[in-house]
Amino acid sequence: MKKLIFTLFLFLSLYAFGQHQDKVDFIKAKVYLGFLPKEKKIKGGVIYRFHVLQNVDSVFFDAKNMDFSKVELDGEKIDFTATEKTISITQKFKAGESHKLMIQYIAKPKQTVYFIGWDDELEGNEQIWTQGQGKYTSHWVPSFDDMEEKIEFDLTIEADKKYQVIANGKQLLKTDNDEEDAIWLFDMKKPMSSYLLAFAIGIYQKQVLTSESGITIENYYYPNDSLKVEPTYRYTKGIFNFLENEIGVPYPWQDYKQVPVHDFLYAGMENTSATFFSDAYVIDSTSFIDRNYININAHELAHQWFGNLVTEKNSEHHWLHEGFATYYAYLAEKEIFGDDYFYWKLFDTAITLGDISEKGEGQSLLNPKASSLTFYEKGAWALAILREEIGDSAFKTGIKAYLGKYQYKNVTVTDFINEMEEVSNQDLDSFRRNWLEGDLFLMEDVKEYLKRNSATHKIYYDLISGNSKEFSPSEILENPKFSLQLKLALLSLRNDLSALELPVLITSDNVKVRQFAAEKMGKIQESLKEDAEALLLDDSYVTNEIMLYNLWSSFEQDRVMYLEETKDVVGLPNKSFRQLWLTLALFTPEYKPTEKVYFHRELMGYTSAVYNPEVRQTAFQYLSEINALNDEALVNLIKATNHHSWQFRNYARLLLDRLWENDEQKKEIEKVANQLNSADLRYLKTKLK
Repeated sequence: MKKLIFTLFLFLSLYAFGQHQDKVDFIKAKVYLGFLPKEKKIKGGVIYRFHVLQNVDSVFFDAKNMDFSKVELDGEKIDFTATEKTISITQKFKAGESHKLMIQYIAKPKQTVYFIGWDDELEGNEQIWTQGQGKYTSHWVPSFDDMEEKIEFDLTIEADKKYQVIANGKQLLKTDNDEEDAIWLFDMKKPMSSYLLAFAIGIYQKQVLTSESGITIENYYYPNDSLKVEPTYRYTKGIFNFLENEIGVPYPWQDYKQVPVHDFLYAGMENTSATFFSDAYVIDSTSFIDRNYININAHELAHQWFGNLVTEKNSEHHWLHEGFATYYAYLAEKEIFGDDYFYWKLFDTAITLGDISEKGEGQSLLNPKASSLTFYEKGAWALAILREEIGDSAFKTGIKAYLGKYQYKNVTVTDFINEMEEVSNQDLDSFRRNWLEGDLFLMEDVKEYLKRNSATHKIYYDLISGNSKEFSPSEILENPKFSLQLKLALLSLRNDLSALELPVLITSDNVKVRQFAAEKMGKIQESLKEDAEALLLDDSYVTNEIMLYNLWSSFEQDRVMYLEETKDVVGLPNKSFRQLWLTLALFTPEYKPTEKVYFHRELMGYTSAVYNPEVRQTAFQYLSEINALNDEALVNLIKATNHHSWQFRNYARLLLDRLWENDEQKKEIEKVANQLNSADLRYLKTKLK
């Protein structure tokens, strides 16, 4: 770092920001970060300012596996004690005192900070980003894993100027000089929990929008994805405006950023003022029909109020984060797609929750170990029921009161219920027992709620209860009283769609109906061939993929024609269509026999770490099914067994276990293992032993 000494001097001289321990109130913290990306290390420093509330003989910070080079209290060097998990300073601190504490360190985070693309040969795909959900920011800055510790953070970040740096708060400065590195300064005005501290570094461009209330919204994208900006961020400004108006409390931070990152662990994460999300959701217009960013966009934005502005005291109150963000995201989708869309989306989640409850596997919303399905979907249902119970006006007034009273603080479920009881003048004990404390999902209550609020659900329940006649597919599609969602729900009840009925669905003017028909077709009869072929290039990649496989399987004599017709289709960002195409092309002897090696090479290439886990997993699956895993793919598989995404890591390990049972494959794995270093072989060593 050429300017490290100067930058640290500047950094140490600036006012700092902190947080709250039991007898000590950490107010502000100023964080400095520099990077050694090839070594996956951070050179860091932090200055905390704190007030002493009661006499205390030490202060400590969570700090995982850090090497500390300097610790100073009020400008004087001071002794400290460091373990693998903490750093503590022993000193008699007297009530009423204020102090400035500086810590300088080097960290090599085992998690929470991810260095992507620094060990491959591609130029321009390098990224560094954080994911500190729940806790663990202490892997890269001495901080507080406890959510109740809230601090006003500022970040000073030094990085190569060719990259864009995004972090919490408003960017005040980026130095512009002849040096290779630049310095970015970010300012926060309000306190937040440490787990919401974040930064992302990579090559990006941005779209800038302004909300009705004057908040700047920055939507980041990779330079080669300029044509995907509109479909990816479609409705972003409308979602922002809607949530501000619906919640009734102004957006609580200075600006808002959205940043796609490679190999992200989840769909998205609501870092304060800066949502990071998987670049698998950067889409084109056709993908928007099948899989878009709308719900994630709204969900993570809603967290800026529910989770960031007010934060749970502990995981027992996790409903206050995820249930609320899920519910308000559904409301945003309701604003975009209509009431019927909203109630049928609730219906879909109710069916899943009801089935689980019937099996005796339901969970309380106050169970800190409950599933995501419980916290998110049952949590959203609880709010929908509560809103109807106390009335729309009282609900919105209560939300405003709750957010206003506890802004920048930590809360419990009881805090929320008390606010809603006060504004509604109702006793909510029954609601709490039934919807928050109870394990059961009250399906009958849900059914009555849907019938009261949705005309199409009343029709649906009348039909399935036998109060109305059964309709044919033609009658379903042509009935003006039936919404699209109702039509699809009624059609899904029919398991006996005949060859005479399917053409009505295949030729529908609605892409979702045609997709439904494609999913129902299976092996295609000759009488349906012409209509089915029309869906091969329909306005849905999901439909395209289904029809390519079904047509290829059903009409061997036309396989070359189908492959040739779809050779330029890539499909969704997970490249599932393209990978199916490559696999079928390999299995069609008469199709371009001299190019088989290129088809195999391309399919094998998708196992590389250049691609996101979804792409890689599909490639591994196809290659293993057709026994075409070569040495390069096996190397990628072995490395994948140590991937930071636990879902993908587990898949890779299971596949490697299965291959290991085959003597021939086992020999190949052992052979390629000699090319790898010890870190790559971490999981494989357990088998070699």
